[in-house]
Amino acid sequence: KNGAVPGEPVKKDENTRRGNWGNQIEFVLTSVGYAVGLGNVWRFPYLCYRNGGGAFMFPYFIMLVFCGIPLFFLELSFGQFASLGCLGVWKVSPMFKGVGYGMMVVSTYIGIYYNVVICIAFYYFFMSMTNLLPWTYCNNPWNTPDCSGVVGTSRPNGSLANVTGMVNGTKRTSPSEEYWRNYVLNISDDIGNFGEVRLPILGCLAVSWVVVFLCLIRGVKSSGKVVYFTATFPYVVLTILFVRGITLEGAIDGIKYYLTPQWKMILDAKVWGDAASQIFYSLGCAWGGLITMASYNKFHNNCYRDSIIISITNCATSVYAGFVIFSILGFMAHHLGVDVSAVADHGPGLAFVAYPEALTLLPISPLWSLLFFFMLILLGLGTQFCLLETLVTAIVDEIGTDWIIKHKTLVTLGVAIVGFLLGVPLTTRAGIYWLLLMDNYAASFSLVIISCIMCICIMYVYGHRNYFKDVEMMLGFPPPFFFRMCWRFISPVIITFILIFTVIQYKPITYNKYIYPGWSLVIGFCMALSSVICIPLYGLYKIATSEGSTFSERLKSAVKPHWSWGPALQEHRVGRYAPSSLLGAPGSDIGVEACPFKEELKEEEKEKRDEISLTIQGSNGSTHTSPLPMA
Repeated sequence: KNGAVPGEPVKKDENTRRGNWGNQIEFVLTSVGYAVGLGNVWRFPYLCYRNGGGAFMFPYFIMLVFCGIPLFFLELSFGQFASLGCLGVWKVSPMFKGVGYGMMVVSTYIGIYYNVVICIAFYYFFMSMTNLLPWTYCNNPWNTPDCSGVVGTSRPNGSLANVTGMVNGTKRTSPSEEYWRNYVLNISDDIGNFGEVRLPILGCLAVSWVVVFLCLIRGVKSSGKVVYFTATFPYVVLTILFVRGITLEGAIDGIKYYLTPQWKMILDAKVWGDAASQIFYSLGCAWGGLITMASYNKFHNNCYRDSIIISITNCATSVYAGFVIFSILGFMAHHLGVDVSAVADHGPGLAFVAYPEALTLLPISPLWSLLFFFMLILLGLGTQFCLLETLVTAIVDEIGTDWIIKHKTLVTLGVAIVGFLLGVPLTTRAGIYWLLLMDNYAASFSLVIISCIMCICIMYVYGHRNYFKDVEMMLGFPPPFFFRMCWRFISPVIITFILIFTVIQYKPITYNKYIYPGWSLVIGFCMALSSVICIPLYGLYKIATSEGSTFSERLKSAVKPHWSWGPALQEHRVGRYAPSSLLGAPGSDIGVEACPFKEELKEEEKEKRDEISLTIQGSNGSTHTSPLPMA
């Protein structure tokens, strides 16, 4: 059964106009694919070993329980109740629709640069289809005199000049790093020096967008089938790499480095800040994707259960990925005779430099490289599907005509083409600088602000009692006490803490030794503000155009739920959402036509009561029924 309410008949599609998931497994797998992304592999393990190893797990899981799961449940229940995307749900309080526009802006930024990362993984995947990985040795045209490989080195007396990381008094550069910088990116010396477009990367970007479009060509109907593979196969690859990794010499040292607790670091505020930030960003809160995916659920689906399953799966994947990464890095450190910290990295540096170099030490290294980059591609696509669907659903829901719903595929194609064109500058020689700028600014503190305002709107403007009743009507039981407390008090406090921590810990972005110029940082802040500024701008617009002669009257009108707010289907609109309760609401012509006036309704109820009272048991046991007609 797919619902929380027993006895409800199961239909193929509850919402025939918008469509639903084929079944709940599709929704769970899609949400897992959305939440489990590249950050689980290239960011969490690094954060863990930098913040006290196993001790980092304690604040990490505390933040998961008090912030991650409650926010996840809030967004899923919000989208599922109204069956609308990240724009339409703000009928709950129209003045806050700017939050939805902010989510769209954030999803646009992330969707642009995320697919560029996927396309680079595609490129490495294609380049791994060879007998010898091209970043194995230093005898290539793109290599410099400082290059020194790890393949074929030995360790007499435990050290060599190139093993310790120095070549002729200068820091060793690995063949994988030179392949990344000098060949794949052919990186320029400045963010403003774009240079030419890297045609191989551009071609892979086109491939990536074509794959995403084809998987979403029928919306959730097609993507729901694709995720059976894209959301599950990364775990197969992780397990294969894990089994291979732990059998290598030195793997245990790497895992110890990853997990050994340094309990004194628990007292460091930065550790708690990193834990809260990682939970928040990893789960994809405030991107709009969770609201969108949940909007295709059937109304009585148990999203409470789903939110716990998906959140825990996401965090368990991060921990599991750490074993995979550090077993291989431990082997590499053992081979070189250096500390694990000398080879550990995060972000693109881990995915495209450190880990690929470690793979060159394995027998049949192209096979392991193919598996690793195929896993990165699938992890990225799972997130990218939801980012694109978020934008498409928001556009289709906002326009809402039968024609746009029927031709949703054209909207998907249009968004994909625009996304590809906007990603072209990121395939130039300066592309990596812009990609990291967008990653650090476009999707950072703006997400925290959006999430905080969403909590305030639902809990304090719309009203926590109203929302708790909505959830109870949908699930068949009210939200547990713990979640009610988190939504109202604990999670907003933690979100505020994340924001303050982000501001205090802010440092201008750098890439290796390159320091970003001031003008580029201004552009970064503008990208960050572009999503947040939607909230006050739309709020002012809505107040200005609302009914009322005074500011307070217009404000009340702007925050009051729209007359059509509530479950999408009439069969679910009960209680205060019953059609009769819509009478007299502005624009509620449908409500007036769909049901009798209140007086007529009362008369109808009186007639039914009279009929029931006239149905009496006779002295001979027969039943006498009134001939009054049923309305």
